[in-house]
Amino acid sequence: MSIFDHVQDRFARVQQEDMSLEEYLALCRRDPTVYASAAERMLDAIGEPTVIDTAKDPRLSRIFSNKVIRRYPVFAEFHGMEEAIEQIVAYFRHAAQGLEERKQILYLLGPVGGGKSSLAERLKLLMERIPFYAIKGSPVYESPLGLFSPEEDSELLEKEYGIAPRYLKSVMSPWAAKRLKEYGGDISQFRVVRLYPSRLHQIAISKTEPGDENNQDISSLVGKVDIRQLELYSQDDPDAYSFSGGLCRANQGLMEFVEMFKAPIKVLHPLLTATQEGNYNPTEGMGAIPFDGIILAHSNESEWQAFRNNRNNEAFLDRVYIVKVPYCLRVSEEIKIYQKLLEDSSLNAAPCAPDTLRMLAQFSVLSRLKVPENSSIYSKMRVYDGENLKDTDPRAKSIQEYRDAAGVDEGMQGLSTRFAFKILSKVFNFDSTEVAANPVHLLYVLEQALEREQLPSEVFERYLGFIKEFLAPRYVEFIGKEIQTAYLESYSEYGQNIFDRYVTYADFWIQDQEYRDPDTGEQLNRQSLNEELEKIEKPAGISNPKDFRHEVVNFVLRARAQNNGMNPSWQSYEKLKGVIEHKMFANTEELLPVISFNAKASKSDQKKHEDFVARMVERGYTEKQVRLLSEWYLRVRKSQ
Repeated sequence: MSIFDHVQDRFARVQQEDMSLEEYLALCRRDPTVYASAAERMLDAIGEPTVIDTAKDPRLSRIFSNKVIRRYPVFAEFHGMEEAIEQIVAYFRHAAQGLEERKQILYLLGPVGGGKSSLAERLKLLMERIPFYAIKGSPVYESPLGLFSPEEDSELLEKEYGIAPRYLKSVMSPWAAKRLKEYGGDISQFRVVRLYPSRLHQIAISKTEPGDENNQDISSLVGKVDIRQLELYSQDDPDAYSFSGGLCRANQGLMEFVEMFKAPIKVLHPLLTATQEGNYNPTEGMGAIPFDGIILAHSNESEWQAFRNNRNNEAFLDRVYIVKVPYCLRVSEEIKIYQKLLEDSSLNAAPCAPDTLRMLAQFSVLSRLKVPENSSIYSKMRVYDGENLKDTDPRAKSIQEYRDAAGVDEGMQGLSTRFAFKILSKVFNFDSTEVAANPVHLLYVLEQALEREQLPSEVFERYLGFIKEFLAPRYVEFIGKEIQTAYLESYSEYGQNIFDRYVTYADFWIQDQEYRDPDTGEQLNRQSLNEELEKIEKPAGISNPKDFRHEVVNFVLRARAQNNGMNPSWQSYEKLKGVIEHKMFANTEELLPVISFNAKASKSDQKKHEDFVARMVERGYTEKQVRLLSEWYLRVRKSQ
């Protein structure tokens, strides 16, 4: 199928289907989803969740305390938002059941750049998936069931068509009342259409924003008279009215109110009657206009606090269903957010050195966490990410202890994901000759950005402390291991020589025999052997060398028996491998011949250097990054 056919098919699929009222009622009898409420349709669009028993995954069990959690595929890209999404789904589930939530405003409360707008856009997109039925020509897309009286017709409708009385709560619009009068009370003359909600055409989906405090009035929600029609109709005639307000367009669907509490309180009053009574008054002297939809609002915490603290707004406060949308507090999930943002940009193909995204995610999360008492904030960050620190940090607490101490507002302050992504953009474009990102440039860009932000001095010092105390030192360790691993592979012969010599010396030392070096002819007695062995053991902190030597020799003797008398690889015995690595990297100068980019003294050194660079490139670095990071590492090591 070509792209043109695909678009044509999509257009055809959402076109109106016209039917009589009698055909509509017959359809209602066969399929109850035909008269489903907006909340029921939203629940249908969200679909069934994937149920995860976190007790079966060690990391998830620590994060979610062994609870069974639900993840919804339609919200898969909203990383770290499980709790907020579950609350949103619970709102729709309860509203669909006809509970109190159907009369409440769904209000997303969170900091800037936390994902509120993205969630709202996703909900509007989901609303578009399921069609609904409306009276043909109705400017407010009212349900055909609004033509019937809840008091007089509900019993008959339930008996004949199985329609529960709770679906007959809406009133008839002034437009429909005028048509009914014209038809002489014959409701069969009304036609019914199947419509798909549409953001583009403002069908059952609308978006309202606060305007100027001095001139914004309720018409942005309820519509207003169309002065061009006053030549033909009187001012209180429905046909002279422009049903252009947000509530008019969003009937049977969803109305998004952006930054709701920035709007004057007088503008918000129609929302009270729309949610509680299912209708609201127009600006002119007409009857009430029906509303059977969802009102979704969102704003930042400062606006909410100001609104909540005003006692004049008490009527509103009881009608708001708050869902907190804090910043992500799990490093692994924050990384996934950056990866998603990169995928949507031209940077998705640009090289990104290992640990760049992790370092930025750690910095962002640290800025959002509340400082714990008697524990490191860095350990808290790791615990929140599901790490087990029992063996490495005895002062680390459980995730629940950290949460209880932090309170309910944790994650509502700090640096936004939007700020972090702007930092990442600068890092990728830092080098004028190569579009790529690496942690060394990230550290520099972060410091520069913090200075430009003009943060309060205590906040600035705290953020700078995260870089100096946690991020930079740990990156030195990380890049050191990366370089050393690539170096080891380039210098495996050197490592094997140390291993073989250590095993030989230890074997002769255990047997209390002198050893003659076959190459130099040098004679080593037991004391000399002990001194040579200690040169390797002491830098690695081996506390009981006698037992260690026996362990190593016994391991090698067993390995030789299965390997035709040959020594195993120096990397095969983890304990001794660590000891040899300490020996190899005890002196920075030993690294220089292989990892530095200076002219090489021999072809052998040049070959090892090229092998080292190739192995670093395999690990995800560009050649330019290998040079930059190696030189940075050597410089830092020398200064320590």
